[in-house]
Amino acid sequence: MRVMSGLRTTGRLHIGHYFGALQNFLALQKQYECYFGLMDWHAMTTAYKSAAEISGWTREMFAEFLAYGLDPEKSTIFVQSAVPEHLELYMIFGNLTPMGWLERVPTWKDAEEEAKATDTHNLGRFGYPVLQAADIAIYLGQKVPVGADQVSHLELTREIIRRFNHLYKGKLPEPQPLLTETPSVPGLDGRKMSKSYLNGLDLADDSKVLGKKVRGMPTDPQRVRREDKGDPEKCNVFTYQKLFSTEADRAWVIEGCTTAGIGCGDCKGRLLENIEKLIAEPRERKKELLNNPKRLDEIMNAGNEKARREASNNLKMIKEWMKIS
Repeated sequence: MRVMSGLRTTGRLHIGHYFGALQNFLALQKQYECYFGLMDWHAMTTAYKSAAEISGWTREMFAEFLAYGLDPEKSTIFVQSAVPEHLELYMIFGNLTPMGWLERVPTWKDAEEEAKATDTHNLGRFGYPVLQAADIAIYLGQKVPVGADQVSHLELTREIIRRFNHLYKGKLPEPQPLLTETPSVPGLDGRKMSKSYLNGLDLADDSKVLGKKVRGMPTDPQRVRREDKGDPEKCNVFTYQKLFSTEADRAWVIEGCTTAGIGCGDCKGRLLENIEKLIAEPRERKKELLNNPKRLDEIMNAGNEKARREASNNLKMIKEWMKIS
């Protein structure tokens, strides 16, 4: 069973990426044949004005994937733009995809006004789902990890592939959703995590930056003084405790906060320790990889070559079904 998934390379990975995708990737590579892409063409749809930065973000993300344990011996890890077969299949799919199918995509309808306001109301963003279908089909992907709220998005990929198979008597697999639990990770201030809010927690943050961010997190507004009792469920720090801390630590927070036995500084200190336990070693492994560019290039090139061999063979088969050379 083959899994295909990826992440857009629009910036540094933050803690939302870890719990929303990377953690799942680590589990999936133990069970399936996996293709994990760093999707830099997709990044261009909204970051085209920062095109020069995308390659740097892509390189950092590749190093981060390796640092957290994605294994190039078990999974195929590749950069989307290094496999031009993605774009060739995108053109094939684009010509058989009705405009109406794209106009009804929920993410396009929801984001159209924002796209106009940010000068990203472009053909690339509108056709994003077609490229996404090509990304999956070029590797004959059978499973795609998605949250329950994303199943409808995958249905368009299935419709495009279904139409291709009908027109050309092809045998591309219709990818099935691989439902994964993705915890909601708010920003440090409780709002949606966003670069514009400066409320994210990057996986590469050093101890000093991490400490400053955690100590600055707002807490339960009812705990004005140290002796005031609080409610952890009203505190965003506790939301992060649920993600990073053990059951024993969470029990300690609940007991201490509700009885004023601990202060907010104590709670944040424990949270900081637990975040460090997760990211400290990968952070150092990432630095080592970036400081050894020749070795990182070798791993990236090997992954890209492996992906391209598979994509090239599959594109040849697709063209044979279409009776084109």
